[in-house]
Amino acid sequence: MTNAIPDHPPSSGAGTGVLAVVIGRAGSKGLPRKNALPVAGVPMIAHTIRFARASRSIGRVVVSTDGDEIAAIARDEGAEVVLRPAALANDTATVDSAVRHAVEALGAPDDIIVILYGNVPVRPADLADRAVARLRETGADSVQSYYRVGKTHPYWMSRLDDAGRVAQFIENRVYRRQELPPLFMPDGGAIAVRRASLFDVREGEPHAFFGRDRRGIETREGEVIDVDTALDLAVAEAVLASRMGIPAPRAEGDAPRVVIHAPRTEVHA
Repeated sequence: MTNAIPDHPPSSGAGTGVLAVVIGRAGSKGLPRKNALPVAGVPMIAHTIRFARASRSIGRVVVSTDGDEIAAIARDEGAEVVLRPAALANDTATVDSAVRHAVEALGAPDDIIVILYGNVPVRPADLADRAVARLRETGADSVQSYYRVGKTHPYWMSRLDDAGRVAQFIENRVYRRQELPPLFMPDGGAIAVRRASLFDVREGEPHAFFGRDRRGIETREGEVIDVDTALDLAVAEAVLASRMGIPAPRAEGDAPRVVIHAPRTEVHA
């Protein structure tokens, strides 16, 4: 089933051959109704939809969900909706299977698919455009956004045995963050993948849809906020409220709360 709101303006990248699929499952054990929860006065998933519709390279935006509430939000925001079956909405369903289902349900001919998580309300405004540009420039199979690992670098991780004895996870003599070998973690901000790679399903290879030539683009620490916990939600709320000039709410008698002044890299906050 698909549904679009015709009276909304089309995405700024209309006719580009790029389809954005926003993933927004209704079920969430850690943070119930996660994708529909308000963040800075807007449903969580609406931030991602607005981001996609404002991206120059994206021509069409669809939300894949199993939830009526999320579907209603998506339609209100001008996105098309594909309702996925229960088999693609449980805890074992893979992201790529849900995306393939959405592409096939739409009959979309687009050669490039941008995968966006609905629980990421904060990301740089040009992130999808950068990912698509890198994909096209390099001829790669996929491009994913990454952040440079700092305090949680494997060199600074340790093992604890049953007696509480500590041993380095990786033996090294690095004490300064600047001396850590550069490592990067996917941040959930954006994934651009070629259609051929997305539909290359190989048994026993859960990440086969990234293809063989995999590239990355870097984001700065804190530019992307992936919400999985109540703490993540509070951080995202503070960042977006700060950008919008909204004071963080506080109970009467509470001490003033710290407002996070983050770089204004978004257009949809």
